[in-house]
Amino acid sequence: MTNSFKSVKVRTFKVLGLVIFSAVDLLNPLNLEPAFAQGNFYQGKTIRIVVGNLPGDTHDIFARAYSRSMGKHIPGNPAILVQNMPGAGGMIAANHVYNVAKPDGLTLGSPSPALYYAQLVGSKEVRFDWTKFNFIGAPERNGHLLFMRSDSPYKTLDDIRNAKEPPRCAATGVGTSGHDVPKLFEEMVGLKFRLITGYPGGAEMDLAIERGEAQCRAITIAAFFAREPFVSWHKTGFVRIMLQTSRQRNPRIPDVPTLFELMEQYKTPEIKRRQVLVYLGVGGFGAWPILATPGIPAERVRILREAFAQTMKDPDFLIEAKKSGWEIRPTSGEDLQALAKEVIDQPPQVIEWLKKLLAK
Repeated sequence: MTNSFKSVKVRTFKVLGLVIFSAVDLLNPLNLEPAFAQGNFYQGKTIRIVVGNLPGDTHDIFARAYSRSMGKHIPGNPAILVQNMPGAGGMIAANHVYNVAKPDGLTLGSPSPALYYAQLVGSKEVRFDWTKFNFIGAPERNGHLLFMRSDSPYKTLDDIRNAKEPPRCAATGVGTSGHDVPKLFEEMVGLKFRLITGYPGGAEMDLAIERGEAQCRAITIAAFFAREPFVSWHKTGFVRIMLQTSRQRNPRIPDVPTLFELMEQYKTPEIKRRQVLVYLGVGGFGAWPILATPGIPAERVRILREAFAQTMKDPDFLIEAKKSGWEIRPTSGEDLQALAKEVIDQPPQVIEWLKKLLAK
């Protein structure tokens, strides 16, 4: 009798359109927001992508490309705007997304993936836990390269290795490829560099190279082939690519040796090779990962990840990517989340090595 009454009551509520609320209240004692409400949440809203670089940098260009395509793959079709928040190699942007932005799924971030190094070594500027960001996705996995002005006296790697006056490399600061990759080359295979830090962003470093103020710079392979002035510099021979960090030679630069080849040549000890593998784990995040504030409802994280994945297959985005020379090999937010835990979970020996490497 009781069961029959309940059945009739539920059918009556369905007719009245009330069963949705009643069922959620009965089956959801924690008052969690249901999936259909998450989908409607974005209607009429605006999502911000906080970019830790100046306008015109590759992070900024990529984020603006996402903003033009990603909204249509989110239920409710929210607007997406880019907000530039440069400084400290992306640290300011990362701290903002982690601490200031509301955990509502309306703020995304595009900081440097190498910022987790700063957390590992206990940098006082870090106000985040890398593992607690909600990672949304990345358009590619990446390696780095180091290029040199062709008119510099450093024509070969041995010229750099034996230099009495090391070549001057431009960088913004610790935790960026411009700073850390030359340090890695120095540590592992004895190449010598003088790092000039403090540049606000990529445009200023580009000018430094053009003026002769700096002779070299380390940058991601994807960024080098994605925008000016690098495309023209490479085409005209203004710069020469000296070295790359990928385990295997990138098809775009098949004549450029890899760090792993040099470690074989110079008989780099096994412990150092392991340190390289840990350090270059940053490449697994790609150059332009997209992450979000901690504490966002799980369903909104799922929506954002699915929208990002759809954007990576969106015809309009792919046309733009092709025109820009981008290599799209996306990594899922779930994979990035797992990688974040992996890179942070390091033994004390590796952390001490990183401290010494980054402090030099």
